This record gives sequence, C-alpha cells and structure tokens, in this order.
Amino acid sequence: MRALFCAIWCLVLMPLSICAQISPNSPDCRTAIPVCADMIISSNTDGSGDIDDFDPDVITQSGCLEKGSVASANIENNTSWYVFRAGTDGQIGFDIQALPVVMNGIVTSELDFALYGPFDQTSGQNFCTLVGNGSAQPIRCNYEVNDTNATGIGVNPVDDRVGAPFVVGSQNTYDEWLDVTAGEIYYLFINNYNTNFNGDPEPYSIRFTGSSVDADQNTALDCTLRDEFLGLDIIACEGDPDITLSALNSPAGNDIANVEWTVDYEDDGVIDATLSGTGPFGAELVVTSPNSGRYFVEITTASGTPPRVIDPGGILITFFGEPEIDVQVLDDIDVNNQSDPYNVEFIPIGGGDYEYSLNGGEFQDDPIFLDVPPGTNTVTVNDKNGCGTIDQQFLVVGYPKFFTPNGDGIYDNWNVLGIEQLANPVVFIFDRYGKLLKQLGPGSAWDGTFNGRDLPSSDYWFRLDYERDNSGVLVAQSVRRHFSLVR
Repeated sequence: MRALFCAIWCLVLMPLSICAQISPNSPDCRTAIPVCADMIISSNTDGSGDIDDFDPDVITQSGCLEKGSVASANIENNTSWYVFRAGTDGQIGFDIQALPVVMNGIVTSELDFALYGPFDQTSGQNFCTLVGNGSAQPIRCNYEVNDTNATGIGVNPVDDRVGAPFVVGSQNTYDEWLDVTAGEIYYLFINNYNTNFNGDPEPYSIRFTGSSVDADQNTALDCTLRDEFLGLDIIACEGDPDITLSALNSPAGNDIANVEWTVDYEDDGVIDATLSGTGPFGAELVVTSPNSGRYFVEITTASGTPPRVIDPGGILITFFGEPEIDVQVLDDIDVNNQSDPYNVEFIPIGGGDYEYSLNGGEFQDDPIFLDVPPGTNTVTVNDKNGCGTIDQQFLVVGYPKFFTPNGDGIYDNWNVLGIEQLANPVVFIFDRYGKLLKQLGPGSAWDGTFNGRDLPSSDYWFRLDYERDNSGVLVAQSVRRHFSLVR
C-alpha cells in the first residue's frame, strides 16, 4: 500500500519531474523554508539546527516532542523546518511520507512533527525564539510509533485513519484538521526520531491537503511567501551561532549559474557591500554575529528561464545584545521637591524588545513606573527575544511615610532615603509644635527617641536642606514634609 501511495502522489497528483526533485532542507527554525500547497515537497532530514533553541528539560515536559535515545542530547538533529502562510480561511492538513532510502529501497526513518502557530506577521515578534524557549507550545504534534510510514494532519491516506487529538500511546500518527485564517503564519518542525542524533539524512515528502487545498491549491497557502525564499526576518542574539542563508531555496532550485549577495547594514536603502557566498555558485551566505543588516541575493539561472530571480525585499537580520538601560527619575525630592509619590522611567540603550519588573513584581511592557518606593530599588529587564535578563539597582530620593521603632528590625529607624546622592544634605526633625528633636546627615537615622525617651505615636515634621547643581552653580534647596511614628 505504501508503494501505491507514493505512486498516486507522483503519477496522478503531480508531474513526475516535480516529485523527483529533492528540495533544499533547513534544519533551523530561523531559516525555515517558505512553502506553498501547489506541489509535493520532497526533501530529507539533514543536519542540526541551533540546538540551544530547545532546552531538553522544557521539551521533555511539553508532552509533545521528546528527547531521543541519547539522554544527554537535544532533539534538533536530523530535522527539517518549513514555514507557511494561510492564503484563505479554511481547513488545512498535510501528509508527511517517509520514503525508501535509494540504495536499499527500505524505509528506515521514523518521522515525528510539531506545528507551531498561528503567528501574526505584523506583531514584530520573534517567532522562533517563542518556539525555542517553550513560550509557544505546538498546536499539533505527533511522535507515535509510525507503522504506516506516514504522519500528519487530516486523514492518513495509507489506512484512512482519521486524525484525532494527540494522545500518548494511541498509535494514531495523524492529528485533527487545522482551521486557519488568511494571513496566519505557521512553522512546521519535522524530526527523524530513529536517527535524530547520529544518522544519515533520509528522504521524505510532504503533500498539503484539506478543503482549502481542494478548492484551490494555488491560494490555500499564500504562494507569495515562497517568493521570499530567504524566509521571514530573523531576530537573533549577539553571540548566537552563525546564520546560513541559502539561494538554493529560491524558485530557481538548482538551476543556478551565479549568485550575488549584497547587504544594507543600516537598512536605509543604501547597499553597503557585496559579499562572498560559499558552496556551489556561492549559493550560501554565512552571517555572523553581530552583523545586523538587510541581506539581498540576486540569482542568474543557468537555463535563462527566467533570466534573473531576485528577492527584492531581502531578509532583515537583527542581532540584539544583553539589555542595557538608563534610569531616569521623573519625580522624587531631588527632581521635583513638590512631587509625592515618585515616578521613574527606564530608557533602553540600543535595540531590543524589553519588559520590566520592579522589585520582583509582575513584568510590564510600559517602561514608566508610578509610585516607586523611596531608597534603593531593583529593576529587572528581560529581553523578549531571549537575549538576556539583567538586574539593575537605582536610588529614589524620598522619605518613608511612617516608621515603627519597636525593635523587630523592620522600619525601626527613619531618614530621607537616597540622601547620600544629594549635595551637602541636612535633615531636621520637629514635633508638631516646632521643637527640634534631631539633626541627621547621610549614614545616620532617627530611632524615635528624644533625650533617651521614647516619643509617642504621632505625626512629626522634617526639613531637608541641600544644594542642587544648576548649570554649575550650587543652589540652596529646602523641602518640608511630615511623617508618622507608629508604636
């Protein structure tokens, strides 16, 4: 039945020349090959992606793709990555068929898959980072024992078994149909489980199915994505492994006479350099960190039909470094002595997509925090692209609204916090009648006593005198506020 299945695909559904053509393979999500539904895709599982993208512990816990037979190794070996964009609303599926190895005519691979999405291309998110760090879990996946050499979404054409929600041990290698909306982006990961660590590449084919494909295979998936054969824009981190771009993924396939690579480093519309490719015809370009830029390729075909194949949009590769910020205190005693409470803004240095947490609280996208506590604070800055997380301390000059000198070690003393960053500061503490109780400077604090006696719970007043640098001239400043002593 498997032989009949292959014959149906190659002889009835598509021309033989297309079925015989082996397409390029990308083992890495970042350089996933854009595909369409208008032909059968033939390729093989070959090579390793950026295996650091997949934390084996995270993947083990995902309930989908698991680590293979080598416990210490990662799953992204002998794999393939594809990306497609829904062209119409409707139903999509696909058949992944393991093919016999040419030299022995025997199928030796064990293919699994995971499908990620839907992603919105206009969101600016780094989809492959979301996939690699476990933030985006597969919406369809299957790693069941494959006794028909076919796996996918929809209906298994070998035994007509209808796809169903994945259940471990079900022996059903097909998942249920996928309902898509036009414009959605999906990433397909194929893994050769039998030899996913040290085996030779083995052939397979993919055929897209479903009601959308039945209606029009040229529009079911957006075929213009395939014209962007370098793939979607890539976001990476400084220090990441090299990124390999391939002109072999173009509609020209292997029909190449010459390849020219160029780059616009500033992405300002001006080509900055012509680069040398590697491999046959210079068809591959290796981009190393931190060489951000928009990369273009121009292909001259050997057949001359079409005479030139050009990807006019190129591909933008952006390397981000570890987060770095400036802290700008918008309101505190030093910035605005009439302000209470205090507000702070965190200003990113360079690029990055950051989220912020103050003193261990919830993360937020807004870099402005209101009502920040006085004294030493800690901001945690996380790069959403997975390029690092930092903790940075900063001072807000202000005063506690109350203190509780009861000896429990919490709020037992009072002073203006952050006072050490002021010029010549002095704090005077008074009772409600204006009697001077204590004079403080940097490094000292009030314990709520006067002449060795505990003072009662009440409101107390203070005056902070200091000097502010105004264009090189020290100008005297004075702040008057009140606070509470609570026993």
